[in-house]
Amino acid sequence: MPKTIRELADELNVSKQTIQYHYQRLPANNRQKDSQGANMISPTAERIIKGKVAKPLVANNQQTGSKKATKASEENNELFSTLRRELADLKSQRDKQLATKDQQISNQDRQIDHLTKLIDQQQQLQLATVAENKELKEHVQKLSGLLETSKSFQEKQVSNKSEKNESIGYSNNNTNKKWWHFWRSRLD
Repeated sequence: MPKTIRELADELNVSKQTIQYHYQRLPANNRQKDSQGANMISPTAERIIKGKVAKPLVANNQQTGSKKATKASEENNELFSTLRRELADLKSQRDKQLATKDQQISNQDRQIDHLTKLIDQQQQLQLATVAENKELKEHVQKLSGLLETSKSFQEKQVSNKSEKNESIGYSNNNTNKKWWHFWRSRLD
């Protein structure tokens, strides 16, 4: 359960400023504030501060005996063990996160390669389509030219035919007239 700076100072029989001094030098993740903004000391922070405050106390109070020194040493060992576990956990988390990020980057690289291939294929198809369209336009122009040539040729043939028909028709008319004339004259 978190304690205030005053509570910890009273418990350790040191000044509030001593606790405040050590509290401010803690890593940011070990410092907490309550809902009113007052500094609160977590159990982990308490162990760290106790370890720092207990060292000078043991040095100043050598008459307290080996029990306090042993207790402080045990707390320090406990604190170091806790810190080592936390450090190992943080390293493990970091390694997992890095592995995840490496996998994500690898997936994105594969996606980029795939999309690059698709874009390349699209560009090749587009170039082929443009080339085909050009060929088709040239073919259509050739066919249009042939149609124009054929049309003018047919018009010339039609005009030549009609001229011939007119001349033939005229002579046929004369012939018909003559023939009819001849036929009529025989009948009469």
